[in-house]
Amino acid sequence: MPELPEVEVIRQGIAPMLIARTIIRVKSSGLALRLPIPRTKIERYIKDQPITAVRRRAKYLLVNMANNAALIIHLGMTGRLGMFRADQSPAPHDHLCCLLDNGLELRFNDTRRFGSIQVLPPDSDEGHFFAALGPEPLGDDFTVDYMQNRAGKRRQPLKNFLMNSHVVAGIGNIYANEITFAASISPTRTVNKISRREWQTIITSTREILQKAIAAGGSTISDFINAGGKPGYFQLQLRVYGRAGEPCPICGTAIEKTSMAGRATFWCHHCQH
Repeated sequence: MPELPEVEVIRQGIAPMLIARTIIRVKSSGLALRLPIPRTKIERYIKDQPITAVRRRAKYLLVNMANNAALIIHLGMTGRLGMFRADQSPAPHDHLCCLLDNGLELRFNDTRRFGSIQVLPPDSDEGHFFAALGPEPLGDDFTVDYMQNRAGKRRQPLKNFLMNSHVVAGIGNIYANEITFAASISPTRTVNKISRREWQTIITSTREILQKAIAAGGSTISDFINAGGKPGYFQLQLRVYGRAGEPCPICGTAIEKTSMAGRATFWCHHCQH
């Protein structure tokens, strides 16, 4: 599943081609994604409205319109967004095609159809829509005080805590593994046993890893591509994820693998405590 860096890479790729443009025609496959595509709302609130911004919240993309409506896109497991010439034939699994006033077309492709497309009407409360999400890990609200307060006396393992979107938004399995390794903390350590200094290290590691991943175009583990159809390259910098049995890049001990909450977990038992 695309995580925060991959979604941000997509945003950076499509934003310059969407801002100040207008969607003049919409086509959909007629197939439901995780939710049915709201074709009527798109025609009513999104079509023929100038695009004013393209933003990201957690793993969601928001295309804001001049009338204060917004198209909200979640890529799910296999979702892709790209810009194409209108005369280019649609690909299999193209579920939404939005023709712009300059002849380009924004296309949402999703093989497994776990993504979603939603519309916030002009009078909707965006804050309410995202109320359940925690702060952005690259934002000012992601602080030591916040994480300590949220952790409290909870006995949740650190890795699961970082992946909890109600606590912090946008961190998935790949980056949670890398963050815990960079912070030298076991992914199984319960958050009630993490010190203030360690929380600072976790926050610093989180910011550094996410920023590096964005700069490298994200991680292409299976099928992620950016808006231009190119893969990311941060997977070449992953230090533990997907490297079970390989030597730890710090101490040489074999990287171990287990499952936590149904997700593959990688760590070095010598370097992480």
